[in-house]
Formats: sequence, C-alpha cells, structure tokens
Amino acid sequence: MLMKPTTPVTDLEKPKVSLFAPRRKIYPKLAHGNYRRLKWILMAFTLGIYYSVPWLRWDRGAEMPGQAVLLDMAQERFFLFGLEIWPQEFYYVTGLLILASLGLFLVTALAGRVWCGYFCPQTVWTDLMIAVERFWEGDRNARLRLDSAPLVKRLLKRSLTHASWLVIALLTGGAFVFYFADAPTLLPQLITGSAPNEAYIFVGIFTFTTYLLGGIAREQVCTYMCPWPRIQGALVDQDTFLVTYRNYRGEPRGPHHKGASWEGRGDCVDCRACVAVCPTGIDIRDGAQLECLQCALCIDACNEIMPRVGRPTGLIAYDTIANQKAAGGGGVTMPRLLRPRTILYSSLIAIAGSIMLIALLLRNDFEVTVLPDRNPLFVRLSNGDVRNGYTLKILNKQYRTRHFALTLRNPEEGRLSVDNQNTGYLRVPPDILREFKVYVAVSKNAQNDAVILDIHDPVSGASVTHVASFRRPQG
Repeated sequence: MLMKPTTPVTDLEKPKVSLFAPRRKIYPKLAHGNYRRLKWILMAFTLGIYYSVPWLRWDRGAEMPGQAVLLDMAQERFFLFGLEIWPQEFYYVTGLLILASLGLFLVTALAGRVWCGYFCPQTVWTDLMIAVERFWEGDRNARLRLDSAPLVKRLLKRSLTHASWLVIALLTGGAFVFYFADAPTLLPQLITGSAPNEAYIFVGIFTFTTYLLGGIAREQVCTYMCPWPRIQGALVDQDTFLVTYRNYRGEPRGPHHKGASWEGRGDCVDCRACVAVCPTGIDIRDGAQLECLQCALCIDACNEIMPRVGRPTGLIAYDTIANQKAAGGGGVTMPRLLRPRTILYSSLIAIAGSIMLIALLLRNDFEVTVLPDRNPLFVRLSNGDVRNGYTLKILNKQYRTRHFALTLRNPEEGRLSVDNQNTGYLRVPPDILREFKVYVAVSKNAQNDAVILDIHDPVSGASVTHVASFRRPQG
C-alpha cells in the first residue's frame, strides 16, 4: 500500500496560539442587599482608618514626635502609640507580621477569602473606583451602551471618570506619605510647594499605582498578580464556609414562565444576575474558582430574584462542601469550627502572641554596647600599669533625660575613667544613643583577662552588667 507523502507545515500555516488570555470588559452591576450594605460599611470604616490614623496625636514629650503612628525613616524608628521600635528591635515587626499571617490562615480556614472580599486594599479601592465609574457613566447597561455611543459623549463621561480616579489616587498617595512624616507639618508644605522633593516623588508613585491598580487593572490584579488565590486553596477544607451555588437545589436550571410548574426542574431560572454583579465576571454556578473573591454580591443578586419567581432565598449562600454533599442526599451536617487546622492556627497565634507579650514585658528601657579599642589594643602607662580603651554606647529609650552610674564590679583591680575624667553620672538625653570613651587601667601585676562594668539608673533601678575583654602584654 502506497502512502501519500506528507506535506511539511510551514510557519505561515501553523495556527497562531496566543500566550495570553485576552481581557474581557467587566461592568459589574450594582447589587442590593445585606452583603452590599456590609461592604459599604466596611469600605467607609477601612478608608476612615487609613485617612485618619496619621492625624492621631500621642504625647511623647517636647523633643519627640507627637504623631501616634509614624515610620520615622530619618531616625530609623517606628512609633506605634506608646511603643517605639528601634532597628535592632525589628523582630517585633516580624512578630506582628507572623500574627497577621496566622490570623489570615485561621480566617481563611473558617470562611474562605473574607479578607479578599471585604478588607483587602485592592478590593476596597477597586470598589470605590467602580462606584465613581457608576456615578458618571451609569449602571451596567448604561456603561455597555456607552461603548457604542458617539465619540464625544464617550470621551466626556470617561474623562470625568478618569479625572475622579486621579483625584482619589492623589488623595490616597498624599495620605500615605503622612505615615512617614508629621502630617500637620507636611500638609502645608505639600500645598505651598516647600515639601522635600522625596515627598512629591512618592506621592506621584503612590498616585500612579493606585490609579493603575484600582482603576485600570482591577480584577486583573486579583487574578494574575496576587499570590493569595493560589495559596488559599491549601487552607480550606470540607468544613470551610464558602460562597456556594447549591446545585442540588438549583439544577436543572432554565427559564421559568409564570404559572408553569416547578416539577422536574431546579430553582435556578438562569437569569445570570449573579454573573452581572460579580466584580471579576465569573459564574458562581461553575463551582469554586480562583477568580472568586468571596465578596457575596452574587448572594444579594440571587436573593433579590428568588422572591420574584416565588422560590425561597439561599440558592447561593455561604455553605460548606460537607453540607453540600449531605444536603444532596437529603441530610444535613453541623458546621465544625473546631477541627485540626483551626486548632493548629489558633494555638500558633496563642504561642506567637505570648512570646510577643513576654518580650514586651521584659523589654529594657535602655541598651548598652561596649566595644574594645582595636588600635592600640592596650597602652602601658609610665608606672607600669596597663590601660585598655572602650567605646561605651548607651541607648536611652525613655522620653526623659537620664543619668547612669558606671562602676567597676571589682574596683580594687582597676581604675575607671570616662572621657579622661573621674567617673560619675553619664548624662544621656531622651530617646537617643550617646557614646562615651571609657578607660580601664589595672595594675601591672593583675592577672584578670576581663573587666566587669555595671551601668545603673538610680531613678528607675534598672541596671545592665557587661563583661569586656582586657588585653595586656604577653609574657
């Protein structure tokens, strides 16, 4: 049997395959219901916190910043109300991040992507941008019609939308720089043009990113840029409450005519109201999907339709996979809040929180560092005694000037002087690191290889003991 020769496929004949999915235009419809009201309330609450926190005051004394929450990059400190975190104490920030992560794990195990649906900054600002777009261009149907409207009308309305987005983005970026400088001082400087150049640069960066991510990219950030959708799948289980389409009740779906029987069909009338309100444009009836934010707006949309067709609400609701399986067979299961993973996350939160609390309770209000001189290692005095030099650094974490007493643990073995003067009280201004030059001279017959320095605050009673090496000639 003769085989026909195959014709090679040229590059021109190969099918063109796109490596990127084309973006679909999504025009979310305004939902009405309990979850939409909850999202409005939480949006106002979170934005209120964001814009108001830099203006909260906290009295730390005349020489200290009065802003309650301040990331003082110039002084390398983080002020959080009564807590002041220095660079060497950054483990406190690490601890807060660990607690936040574990809290997010626990909430996800209990109720899915609640953070994404209600509290994430991307969600909050995107929701705000969509509300502004809806204000200028109308609801979903009006925005769809605008795509084919005359160019002048389209440009006018969308110019107003984008201008409003830029104003929101500018206010957002402007508010964020207040976390890094005193807000009442920086605001007049920004308005009059006398602020540092860095402030204007970062306002511009934050304005651009807010406009781009919240107004332009929107759901693309959640779908393609954010790693959390890929992670949260490993944190949910059969007993996690998720926004769910109850297919055992809704299928088979299809249009329903008034007066027709409901026998042999489900409650879903295939109105696609759940799709119309979804900010990522997915169909919740297709099951769990990476793009789903768990914002529950589809619940509001479905609950608005069901009474109109004479069916009970709850076709789309927060439900567990376990209850879905049981309900499909006519049964019901009780939600299990206490299960291995929630117990594990709660235990880790308790452990990390306890460690943080103990560390804060045992936190010293001053720190001491003693550095021996390296050149010269020692000096032989005219009487034969040997002297070593040290750099003593005292960090005063209180908001008052303190006087520390520096003494040798064994004064009979050496003589102590500070800055070539007799030892006394070392004055350290509030909230500052001060250096002192310390000299310790010991007898030529002494054999000690270390000296013990005591630094004591007679007012508070706090003290620190430091053992420093002592160098001497060999032999």
